[in-house]
Amino acid sequence: MDFIGALCLLLILTTLSGHLANRIGVPSVIGQIVVGIIVGPAMLNWVRLDSSLNLFSQIGVIILMFIGGLESNLKLLRKYLRPAVIVAIIGVIFPVIMIGGATLAYAFSPLEAAFIGVVFSATSVSISVEVLRDYHSLDTKEGATILGAAVADDIIGVILLSIMISIMGTEGVKTSGGSTNILLIFAEQVAFFGGTYLMVRWIVPYLMQIGERLLMTASVTITSMVICLGMAWAADVVGLSGAVGAFFAGIAVAHTPYRETIENHMEPIGYAVFVPLFFVSIGLNMSLAHLGNSIVFVAVLTFLACISKLFGCGLGALLNGFGLSSSYMIGSGMISRGEMGLITAQIGFSSGLLSGTYYSDLILVIILSTIIAPFLLKHAIRHLPATDSADVSLDVQERVAENNRPS
Repeated sequence: MDFIGALCLLLILTTLSGHLANRIGVPSVIGQIVVGIIVGPAMLNWVRLDSSLNLFSQIGVIILMFIGGLESNLKLLRKYLRPAVIVAIIGVIFPVIMIGGATLAYAFSPLEAAFIGVVFSATSVSISVEVLRDYHSLDTKEGATILGAAVADDIIGVILLSIMISIMGTEGVKTSGGSTNILLIFAEQVAFFGGTYLMVRWIVPYLMQIGERLLMTASVTITSMVICLGMAWAADVVGLSGAVGAFFAGIAVAHTPYRETIENHMEPIGYAVFVPLFFVSIGLNMSLAHLGNSIVFVAVLTFLACISKLFGCGLGALLNGFGLSSSYMIGSGMISRGEMGLITAQIGFSSGLLSGTYYSDLILVIILSTIIAPFLLKHAIRHLPATDSADVSLDVQERVAENNRPS
């Protein structure tokens, strides 16, 4: 099946599955991931994740995080920066210790076990952003903490991955100057965040004003898209996820007079094609070929992948004064590994840190934990007392009830 035919099929199926998922009270992303599992190599093998679908998927996660930045409250992000960093640090330590320790029982070397722990220290907030958007919880203290922690988690993960590759003496991620240098990567990331501050404060407002003066249809939207893709590319160059750059691009555009216009234009662009394909691609990555031989290993790691983030990040939230319900929500929002886990595992595989068999098992664990995460986050949001979200202008519980009401 060629790309256009596959694209047509996937858009039909993701639309129907998303509708059905919402009707039965399940996050729509679950239905879209399940579509990828059913039509992909795991079951029917109708569609494979080729370079074209993968490109659309990457654009999807960038647009999704850009929209997440547009809808975020910068004041809340600043207010909860400290707890977000603590949540990220503890949320990295727990998976490295718990999962790294567990894999030692499967005859992995200490360095290999440590690397697997690093793989599961990563967090992909993209799926959590979608669930938070569905339930109108991005603009809450919990949502701000999850977003801030995910950014810090990404930075920590990149540093740990660089250290592991350097220790094991293999050739991994490349910079423009040659082999990875940890200090150089750190310096580049500091420069990126310095540039991001300039973008938010001065450059983006000026660029948006220029865009408004251009005699082109949707010139303001085109300008915002250039900013989004440019900052995503810059983040990728310095070793961060492109999603991080897109998120900060969204925050920058949100602090201009064009926020509402851009939000109204970007959602149809993203959700018509690109965002559904990102969620489908997660299912398309799944393979069940070796499941019979490693089902216990996969089950143990899946359990630990969920528990380590839930308890680690939840503990970090508790230590910062959040209540149990809020801590449960923050821990649930950090479980998803998504594209960050897949990227980290791929780097390890291409660097010779993982065998082909164990690489497939880790991919399956990443996907399973990513599927479980939205269910836990939805449950946490629905059981969040209104008093635990004083930063929200409307009661979250009423919005959740409205979201679950059949249309």
